[in-house]
Amino acid sequence: MSTCSQIDRGIIPEGARVLTLAGTRQIAQRKPAWMKRDVPLAGPVYRELKKEMRGSSLHTVCEEARCPNIHECWELREASFLIGGSVCTRRCGFCNIASGKPGEYDQEEPARVAETCARMGLHFAVVTGVARDDLPDKAAWLYAQTCKEIHALLPHCGVELLVDDFGGKRALLEMVLDAQPQVLAHNLETVERTHRHTRPAFRYQRSLDIMRHSAAYAPAIARKSNIMLGLGETKEEVHKTMQDLVDAGCQILTINQYLQPTHNHLALQRFIHPDEFAAYADYGKSIGFIHVEAGPLVRSSYMAGEQAIKAGVWRRPTEEDERAIAQAREAAQAREAALEKAGV
Repeated sequence: MSTCSQIDRGIIPEGARVLTLAGTRQIAQRKPAWMKRDVPLAGPVYRELKKEMRGSSLHTVCEEARCPNIHECWELREASFLIGGSVCTRRCGFCNIASGKPGEYDQEEPARVAETCARMGLHFAVVTGVARDDLPDKAAWLYAQTCKEIHALLPHCGVELLVDDFGGKRALLEMVLDAQPQVLAHNLETVERTHRHTRPAFRYQRSLDIMRHSAAYAPAIARKSNIMLGLGETKEEVHKTMQDLVDAGCQILTINQYLQPTHNHLALQRFIHPDEFAAYADYGKSIGFIHVEAGPLVRSSYMAGEQAIKAGVWRRPTEEDERAIAQAREAAQAREAALEKAGV
């Protein structure tokens, strides 16, 4: 089968609406076979972490988003966390997070996230958050402090910070980079033609500038982004976006399938066949990405530790590291037990 015929195998749902008709009735559709997967048997580490998180006051994004890859990532002791609250000051047409005026700024959250990472004995943590344009620092301190707190309790734990654009204020980006995460991620999400409609509070070039300035200011920190497909983009547009990211200094790219959360969100235009994802991965490697993770069920945080390894900014723990992680975990569990006993 030729590459062209493979790429043409993407499924366009019957009744698909044009991109501009967000808010029309959700498309009645049956997901293709490749969008389904058998849930793997729970491994010993996954069962251990699930037991540890049961009853915890802090939950991972992996659990709340019902990520299909949670078994793989947790088995490697990798997990993702959302900080800054549950209300975002921006409204992207694809995102299911509530938009509005956020509540208070919880400055104890970084310590709680770090404690949870320690209790889980994590090897790699991805930290993302809602946009907080209501704050003078747009939550830059929150990202930076969370990274510092994790490294203080778990020196070997790798950290990826998935941030917004901080309104284009480079000083705020530098505050985050100064915390020395292993990976700085900012998701471009879509091609230039659909970007303004899809992410009205963001700007395509401003997002690329996150990559450019990060590369110039902190070249030792790996840079990463994500593109989702299924919003009406063409192959040529995807290739151009990938090239724009490489030219801006992006090193790691994830590419995934957009799924319409509700009928109030941007309408899905097409299911992308796995062969097309594979073709994009090959193209990405040919133009200079260190690593491209592309597939229908890929999420931007999928196998984040492995991506960091390929970028040369992190390694798996040694036996000595594992002993230190185990000690930090026992200490965190003891602190949790003491708080519960005190009724805090």
